[in-house]
Amino acid sequence: MIDSSTTQRITNRALVADFERGCATGDFHHADHVRVAFAYVSEYPLLEALAKFSAALERFALSKGKPHLYHQTITWAYLFLIHERISRTGSVQPGSHQSWGEFSESNPDLLVWKGGILERYYSQATLDSEVARHTFVFPDRIVSG
Repeated sequence: MIDSSTTQRITNRALVADFERGCATGDFHHADHVRVAFAYVSEYPLLEALAKFSAALERFALSKGKPHLYHQTITWAYLFLIHERISRTGSVQPGSHQSWGEFSESNPDLLVWKGGILERYYSQATLDSEVARHTFVFPDRIVSG
């Protein structure tokens, strides 16, 4: 059973397996999404992580009776950001040795939902669009520095 307290000490592989079995419970907040996304990116090559996590997240939303909550642009953007951050540590290979604790401590900006990192890359209008909900949309804001 996946909940916030469990995700801190469970292995990436076990977390992915539990999530794919639909064992996520509770409110499953933004930080929980990031934790599970980190597990996928840590265990699989990026394109496989994108496919597997997206499908599992869509199933999760459907199982909660809220299929409209899945948002492809947000999901993929976070997976790309997580992958980039892991890559910067030199631990991008599947089965990477960077722990969730190390990652989350080094990347607290990824754990913020309201006013979070995606506001640097996307306008609210873009994120609110139906196209962005169902198709990955490239960022529409220019980021300097």
